[in-house]
Amino acid sequence: MTSGFRRRTARASTSLPDLGLLVLRVAVAATVLQAGLTKAVQFAATTQFMASGGWQTPTFAAYLITATEIAGGAAVLLGLLTPLAACGILAAMLDAWAVTVSGRAFWSEPFNVPFHLAFAAAALLLTGAGSYSVDARVFDRPRWPAAVTITSVLVGVAAAVATWVLLNGTNPLHLGTPPG
Repeated sequence: MTSGFRRRTARASTSLPDLGLLVLRVAVAATVLQAGLTKAVQFAATTQFMASGGWQTPTFAAYLITATEIAGGAAVLLGLLTPLAACGILAAMLDAWAVTVSGRAFWSEPFNVPFHLAFAAAALLLTGAGSYSVDARVFDRPRWPAAVTITSVLVGVAAAVATWVLLNGTNPLHLGTPPG
C-alpha cells in the first residue's frame, strides 16, 4: 500500500518540473516568435534599424536574426532539438541586449526583455525541454547530457560575441558613456 502511494507521489511530483519547463518554453517561444515574425513582416524597417545601429552588413544581419528568432522560437515551442534552438536564442538575445546598451554605460538599462530571454534560453539549455516535448517523445531526451548543454551555452555566448564583433565591429559594453 505504501509503495503504491510513493510511486504515484513521485510520478506526480516529477511531472510538475516538466510542466514548469513547458510554461517556460511557451513564454520564451511566444516572445521570440513574435519578435522574429515582426521583423519578417517589417523586413525593410529591420534592415534600416540594423544599418542605423552600425551593422556592417545590415541585410545579412537582419536575415540572420529573423531566421534565428523564427526557427529558434518554433523549435523551443515544440521542444525540438532544444539545445540547438536555445543556443541560437541565447546568441540572438545577447546581441539584442547589446544593442540596447551599446550607446550607454552597460548598467544604464541592464534588465530588459532580451536580457531576460537570454537567461531563460540558458536555463532551457541547462535543464532540457522536459517530458512534454518532441525531444522527450521522439528522441527520448527530456534532458540532454551535461557535455551537450555546457557546450551549447558556451557556443551561444561565443556566437553572440563573434556576431557582434564581425557584423558590428564595436565593443558593446562600456564602463562609462562611450565617446562620440
